[in-house]
Amino acid sequence: MGQHVRRDSYPSATSSRLEYLHHQGSRRLDVLIVEADDLAWPFEKLVSFDDDEVRETAYEIFFTSCRSSPGFGGRHALTFHSSHENIGGNGDGGGKLNQVVTKPTSRVKKALGLKMLKRSPSKRMLSGIGSSGVVSTPSSPLTGAANPFSNTVPPFRPRRPMTAAEIMRQQMRVTEHNDNKLRKTLMRTLVGQMGKRSETNQTIIIPLELLRHLKPAEFSDSQEYHMWQKRQLKVLAAGLLLYPSIPLENNNSFAMRLRDIVSNAESKPIDTGKNSDTMRTLCNSVVSLSWRSSNGTPTDVCHWADGFPFNLHLYTSLLQSIFDIRDDTLVLDEVDELFELMQKTWSTLGITLPIHNVCFSWVLFHQYIVTGQVESDLLCASQTMLNEVANDAKKEKDSLYIKILSSVLSSMQGWAEKRLLNYHEYFQRGNANQIENLLSLVLTASKILGEDLTITDGKGGEKGGITIVDSSGNRVDNYIRSSMKNNFEKVVEAVNTKSSEYEGRKELSEVLIQLAQETEDLVMKERQHFSPILKKWHSSAGAVAAVMLHRCYGQVLRQYTSEVTSLTSESVQVLQRAGKLEKVIVQIAVEDSSDCDDGGKTVVREMVPFDVDSVILSLLVKWIDESLSKVKECVQRAKETETWNPKSKSEQFAPSAAELMKLAATTVEECFRVPIAITEDLVQVLADGLEILFQDYMMFVAACGSKQSYIPVLPSLTRCNPDSKFIKLWKKAAPCTSGFEQQHCTKVIHEGHHHHHKQSTSRGTQRLYVRLNTLHYLLTHIHSLDKALYLNPGVVPSNRIRFAKNRRDQSNTSSYFESAYLCIQEACQHISEVAAYRLVFHDSRSVFYDSLYIGGVARGQIKPVLRILNHNISLLTTILTEKAQSLALKEVMKAAFNSFLMVLLGGGSSRLFVRPDHEIIREDFEHLRRIFSNCVEGLIAENVVEGEAALVEGVIALMSRSTEQLMEDFSIVTSEGSGIGILGNSQKLSMPPTTGKWNRSDPNTILRVLCYRNDRAANQFLKKTFQLAKRR
Repeated sequence: MGQHVRRDSYPSATSSRLEYLHHQGSRRLDVLIVEADDLAWPFEKLVSFDDDEVRETAYEIFFTSCRSSPGFGGRHALTFHSSHENIGGNGDGGGKLNQVVTKPTSRVKKALGLKMLKRSPSKRMLSGIGSSGVVSTPSSPLTGAANPFSNTVPPFRPRRPMTAAEIMRQQMRVTEHNDNKLRKTLMRTLVGQMGKRSETNQTIIIPLELLRHLKPAEFSDSQEYHMWQKRQLKVLAAGLLLYPSIPLENNNSFAMRLRDIVSNAESKPIDTGKNSDTMRTLCNSVVSLSWRSSNGTPTDVCHWADGFPFNLHLYTSLLQSIFDIRDDTLVLDEVDELFELMQKTWSTLGITLPIHNVCFSWVLFHQYIVTGQVESDLLCASQTMLNEVANDAKKEKDSLYIKILSSVLSSMQGWAEKRLLNYHEYFQRGNANQIENLLSLVLTASKILGEDLTITDGKGGEKGGITIVDSSGNRVDNYIRSSMKNNFEKVVEAVNTKSSEYEGRKELSEVLIQLAQETEDLVMKERQHFSPILKKWHSSAGAVAAVMLHRCYGQVLRQYTSEVTSLTSESVQVLQRAGKLEKVIVQIAVEDSSDCDDGGKTVVREMVPFDVDSVILSLLVKWIDESLSKVKECVQRAKETETWNPKSKSEQFAPSAAELMKLAATTVEECFRVPIAITEDLVQVLADGLEILFQDYMMFVAACGSKQSYIPVLPSLTRCNPDSKFIKLWKKAAPCTSGFEQQHCTKVIHEGHHHHHKQSTSRGTQRLYVRLNTLHYLLTHIHSLDKALYLNPGVVPSNRIRFAKNRRDQSNTSSYFESAYLCIQEACQHISEVAAYRLVFHDSRSVFYDSLYIGGVARGQIKPVLRILNHNISLLTTILTEKAQSLALKEVMKAAFNSFLMVLLGGGSSRLFVRPDHEIIREDFEHLRRIFSNCVEGLIAENVVEGEAALVEGVIALMSRSTEQLMEDFSIVTSEGSGIGILGNSQKLSMPPTTGKWNRSDPNTILRVLCYRNDRAANQFLKKTFQLAKRR
């Protein structure tokens, strides 16, 4: 338990205290009223009683109870002298006869830890009392002119010391005139009782006696008398009717009569004369009600002012008189003597020592509050009295006492807890030490009430034993958490208010950064000023405060992050500042809880980490996903709107590709613009997302059909018929073969020229070229992106195990887009094939496949084909980007060579060849080959041209062979291919399948050469072997 903190800055109630109180006088009176109003009155409110009426009645009872003491009408006056006065100069403090000298020190004040005053009411002289009976005092610095008892009567020259009765009258603010009336009444009463009853306190019911003996003539006017009379009747009604100590029956006739008299007196005074029936009825009713017993048996105890809570209102009013009226933060040095006198009222008021201790604790605590909480000694004194109360509470079992105790302690505890639950608001740096006193008082009160005692199963003892555990630390823990939460909310409000004062309201991120700084200042302030005090009751007070602030700021931070839609530099600054704050808080929590049994693990474990890195990572991943969604929308838009028209004459690629790559580049640039370290795994996530979208777009670019759709369907195989009408007419009209060939050639060439002006590269083929350019445009920019990601200095190695071996490491490459590169190559290959076959078999078909060698072979027939190919190749190199030309031209070469083979091997019934034609055909093919070898130098390697040309040359070589040799070769190749070996006389050859891969060793290729051979032997072989139909 912590030690009480005494106020050491005010050694006396002189100038230093007055200067301080004058400084504190800036606190307005209404603030003090609010402080007092916060303190709940522990006893029930009295009906129709104000404080002055209670005070006057309390003094009357006090005076009556002390009537036998000197100064109150007794035989000797009891006067007081300060120890600093030496009457007679003998130094022993002795006085004259009939005088009692106060002790050098007060036993009560010493026990309470209160300092003795340098001045004392006993040193005030009688002449210093004005005619009103109230000593002249300066205005209180706390109440100022509002104090109705303050005046500026200059002190008179002292003549004699004040008696105890005069001190009490002064403290109770009773005028000399009223005191004289009380003395006169008491004297008359005592004279009337002589010889009738033993002189005891219980026999005098002072309100009744006052009503009997004081007449209207003794008051200044009738109104004053009426008000006084009503007060006395209210006192009787309160003690006997409203708050009787012995419960009152509902049908009690005396009670009804008394109630009627009190009611009638409201409108006019009652007659109190000796012969008055009303007075007789009043006396009978009061006496009968006062001498009742709980069981109806006769009693010698009078009960008229000992009912709860009436008695406690009166007694606490008496206790209030111990505070100096000149400075109500101080207790009189004569408190011991005053208490001895007050004790005489106990029998009348039904007070016991335990009840006195409770009430005195309350009065000290109440005085501490109403005086502005400037005198911490009062709080410490209240705490000391609570220790006495705690001892009493263990013994006292009376239900009324328990009720009083519970009410008082609950009131004190409620007022104190309101401040402890928000101690940052009520205690500043200068008065932070008062928390110790207040907390000590609250914990004592809680222990008395049994709130901080927990019964648990015994450990290490006998089976079934119990252990009482002091859980006051939990209460302190609650105070810390509550106050930190309240103070944090106040800081939040202050930051918001400050933000709104700007012309333009601050961004939320700026507010949170400022809040983080304020929170850090708050935790440091707590550690410096409050935690050392609270640590006496809670071993890890600073850690608890830090944890609570961490939780409060964490709630604000999580609310902010839940509303953040994207990662920005502002949001990153907020999170980084939060991370810094968290490190400070955790460090404080660990250091402050180092003395705990578990080293502070429990406290630190309570903190839910801000996990700033994970939040930033999740926000960055979320931002990446949102950015990739935009790129995906771009790809989808391209699929819906792209027409494959070039962006411009100088930019022969699709506009959607430019938009796509610009968006991708912007995404990468913005990713590295975020002020955080980007790890390799994040770069890989971004790259993987972009790569998938790139591949999706590439598949869309490559979705242009297939080359098979442009290859003509092969006609059915037939055999040439030398006896056909066409051949016979040809022989009769042109016995010279060369002449016929020349004429036929001339006709074909003429027809070919007729269609040349319409033949060129179609728009569809040009769009395919745009697709190729688009792919190469993607390739270039993806490479730039790859380089930007790979070489960016902002990329740091990932420390996550799951990314320790990423795809780049596994593939031993430095590229993030390896799959995209492979996809581009495949797409380029596909589009190049489609474009080549479209160019050859669609755009050039009329002069190539549909015209070449129709009706026979003649020199010069290849020229239209060469001319149109040269034109289309020239246009191809003009449109295509340089990097796309080589592959595209290579595929055009292959398509042209394939078309030439189809003319020779699948040209239909309009084409036939004889053995001598192979010379012209070889020459024509050589011209065709030279286009690709020499036309665009370097685009196609010579070995590639020779490799593709070798297949065609092999077929031409077959055409140079004799029919017999061809039949023999066909039989051998077919037999070997089918596994028959050497054919017998009865075995037949099977029809070889058409593979489309023509070469000189292919049986289907040899068969086709025979089908287009115009001689009788070939005709007979095909008819006999395969029963092929004749041409018509």
